[in-house]
Order: sequence, then structure tokens, then C-alpha cells
Amino acid sequence: MDLDFKKLDGLLPAVIQDAGTGEVLMLGFMNAEAYAATQESGEVTFFSRSRNKLWRKGEQSGHVLRVREILVDCDVDSLLIRVDAVGPGVCHEGYRSCFFRRISANGETEAVAERAFDPNTVYGKDSR
Repeated sequence: MDLDFKKLDGLLPAVIQDAGTGEVLMLGFMNAEAYAATQESGEVTFFSRSRNKLWRKGEQSGHVLRVREILVDCDVDSLLIRVDAVGPGVCHEGYRSCFFRRISANGETEAVAERAFDPNTVYGKDSR
């Protein structure tokens, strides 16, 4: 099957889900090269839009995402990747999931999870 990398300037959104719990951990983007690297290594590799380069999740933190299963949507332009998450979390702010804030009806946000690790220890002072 050929994935449709044309719609988003060569990128596919990739939703990352914990294979054991079903929790959505993060959303990243893959170009064809990142997808091929993911297939070859068995660990999730993304394309960084801000740095304009490939990055394997965990290359700095050690918190890798081991692929269990890759699903593709009906339009062949989005992926759901079920993973075994190695490490306490995937979020650069120190949370297990990047989806740790809830937005209330009035637009206020609140953290609904506890930090899983200290991002300054893992990534340094500037974790972005």
C-alpha cells in the first residue's frame, strides 16, 4: 500500500497510542523517510517541522517508542501507531502523555496529570 504523503506537504500525522493502556501519548508527523526509518528500526522516528530533520523519539531522553502495530486510516493519509513506551513519559514537559491539560468551557486550562519525570534533568534547562 502506498501512503498518501501529498496532502500535507509530504507529511502524515501519526497518533501515538500506548498499546497496553490505550492512552494517546502524542501526535507527531512523518515524511516518507521517517516512516521508512520507523519500519526498519521498530522504533518511532518523526520528522521535526521546526528543525527540518528526522528525530527518533528517545534519542536524547532514552524514552523510546517501540512499535507494536501501525494502522492507517481510510484515506491512507494518517497513521495510528500502537507502541510500548519505554521510560516514564513522552512529553518534553515531563508528563507521560503530551495530552495532560484539559480546557474548560470558559477556556481555562488545567493540568489533569502528575509529572512523570523532571524535564530539566532529561533535556536541560530549555526543554523546547
